[in-house]
Amino acid sequence: MSDHHNQRAAEIIKDIKYITIASVSADGQPWNTPVYSAFDKDLNFYWFSDKNSQHSQNVRGNNKVLLVIYDSTVPEGTGEGVYIKAVVTELNNPEAILAAKSVLDKRVGKDTERNADNYMADAVLRGYKATALQVWMNDDDEDEDGNYIRDIRVEVPLDSLRQR
Repeated sequence: MSDHHNQRAAEIIKDIKYITIASVSADGQPWNTPVYSAFDKDLNFYWFSDKNSQHSQNVRGNNKVLLVIYDSTVPEGTGEGVYIKAVVTELNNPEAILAAKSVLDKRVGKDTERNADNYMADAVLRGYKATALQVWMNDDDEDEDGNYIRDIRVEVPLDSLRQR
């Protein structure tokens, strides 16, 4: 753990609005999809998607996902990403749906219609909440001469991110 990684992870989560969700289908096929998201003070991530999309079907069958938030805004070779092991819940009650919608609206800076019925029952869209279980970034492992050997994981404590 390093303060650099804690700070950069917090910056990337705050600044990058799209997360990539890695999920697995019922027959074991991997699926990766980017979604617009927002997060709350407890480091829960929210998005709304078509209930029939592949990633939505996947998380209903297996709620374990890997989220990646990658900062591609920096020069080539200097990009960094945050990796988040999480569990996903499909939001089914009006209070949770409206709370998620509020978090997303704040991130966009606008106030959209908030009607939970638009995300329940026969509606096409559903709200999702991913709860972070573990967070890390990659870094370089180097030999004594400073030569790259391999990528290593550097864990970023959840409490550190929540405080930032």
